[in-house]
Amino acid sequence: MSDFILITGCSTGIGLHLAQRLQQEGFNVLATARKENDVNHLLQSGLNAYQLDLNDEKSIEQAVAWALVQSNGQLYGLINNGAYGQTGAIEDLPTQALREQFNTNLFGWHHLTRLILPGMLKENRGRIIQISSLLGLVAMKYRGAYNASKFALEGYTDTLRLELRNTKIQISLVEPGPVSSQFRSNALAKFLQHINVTESRHHDIYQQTLQRLQNPKPKNPFTLGPESCVAPVLHALRSKRAKTRYGVTFPTHLFAVLRRVLPTRWLDSILCRSA
Repeated sequence: MSDFILITGCSTGIGLHLAQRLQQEGFNVLATARKENDVNHLLQSGLNAYQLDLNDEKSIEQAVAWALVQSNGQLYGLINNGAYGQTGAIEDLPTQALREQFNTNLFGWHHLTRLILPGMLKENRGRIIQISSLLGLVAMKYRGAYNASKFALEGYTDTLRLELRNTKIQISLVEPGPVSSQFRSNALAKFLQHINVTESRHHDIYQQTLQRLQNPKPKNPFTLGPESCVAPVLHALRSKRAKTRYGVTFPTHLFAVLRRVLPTRWLDSILCRSA
């Protein structure tokens, strides 16, 4: 029987490509998405799918119960992917917006992981793959909430890896840089919801932010498609010794080096010029 893999955030982008490709590769994919319409689209495309809202613990628990029934309690892989980016200067960010960012990008992942781990520990096998970000390695202006959630995820995952070292459960981080997806449209909605553009001293910068988020075509020349994350995830699932980190896109590899070799102020100067 093929191994069962549970994936979050499969409505579009990286999650959707992973679900489709892993199914083609012979895995039993259990795809989840936050909205019912997206779940229906996944079902219509031939994927086994269920609704899971990472901001709702009851929804997570129901999805886990479904996944364990589907896999007969033998879930091999968990790919935590569902997330969004809250844009805006830290000084303009309501505390509730930061809570919501962490609820979806970290706390929901934690609740899901805790529910999945007992079965993996019982079987003494499994893979947990965390889709992180370049912004879990270095920070960029006006992305403080997202930076913080991904920095926290990196530390969380490193700790989990240490605590599972004496088991056969392997933990990997996939760290994409710029990847084309609907991430901008989701970020735009949250930006408009929580940031008071007209009253902020960052008003002029926010006008540029709005233009960037409304532009469906990314300006970054190093942007890759969401399919770029498939090969690292396949390696993390199949390799006898999965890597702890997989960098995706040139900027991720570049800044992983620069943060090790450059003084902090030099690196800050480079990051301040980044879009």
